Amino acid sequence: MGALAAAVAAFFLWRSQPSTEPLPVPTPIAAQTTPPPTALAKVTVHVTGKIRKPGVYLLPSGSRVTDAVTAAGGVSRGASTGSLNLARRLIDGEQIVVGAAAGQAIPGSPITDPATAVLDLNSATTAQLEQLPGVGEVLAARIIEFRDSHGGFTTVEQLREVSGIGPRKFDELKARVRV
Repeated sequence: MGALAAAVAAFFLWRSQPSTEPLPVPTPIAAQTTPPPTALAKVTVHVTGKIRKPGVYLLPSGSRVTDAVTAAGGVSRGASTGSLNLARRLIDGEQIVVGAAAGQAIPGSPITDPATAVLDLNSATTAQLEQLPGVGEVLAARIIEFRDSHGGFTTVEQLREVSGIGPRKFDELKARVRV
């Protein structure tokens, strides 16, 4: 009887051993990329200043400042794009001034006092944002980062979503900005 018990135990021990099965071939995970701009999505920008063909241009969404300058025929002879960030994404409705130094008035535009000027959140420079009450270099950079990552501001109230702008700071700023 002991031999029979040993044989049954050996049989169950042999059956309980795991068998190898081939694994399915893993599928690679595609790198996440931002989808290319659709042919239907467009931004409208006004290119002015020291440019060959100033005017209003309709460009594909996701275009950069360099694309707008190229669409306007390039810069005039002797002009500089030093004050422009040519790699920045375009924001619908913005104005790009080529050849104007930071803070320099555009010919034909009224000169306004920076203390009373109302800034457009979608086109203001870092230096202009720093003129707002309580906005320093870091907060101005956060406003521009929010604008670039969200495709621009659609309402002034979106300013509340910027890190570092609480209810009190928003109350100070809301009359000084627009979209």
